[in-house]
Amino acid sequence: MEKFIIEMPLVKKCDAQNCGFNVIKNCHAKAITIGDNSNPGCDTFMDSTRHTHESKRLAGVGACKVIGCKFNRDYECTTENITVGLIDGEVKCRTYIPR
Repeated sequence: MEKFIIEMPLVKKCDAQNCGFNVIKNCHAKAITIGDNSNPGCDTFMDSTRHTHESKRLAGVGACKVIGCKFNRDYECTTENITVGLIDGEVKCRTYIPR
């Protein structure tokens, strides 16, 4: 399998412990997608009692669809890292700041 390396902001912490990609408050998906329009929800969140066995890899932010976020430039996140967790009962990007 061919692979490439790309720089993207790190998902520094995720409190959504019922997500299949979460192991000990860290996200282990290859990359996550955040939001749509004005909702900074984690589109990659997968409610599951089973969790990934991949615990070495840490997730990056592959895409951000929240146009009104201060850190969004051309659908990509420009901050160093983000945190994800529950806000009003939904799994969202806690780093989100409106423009």
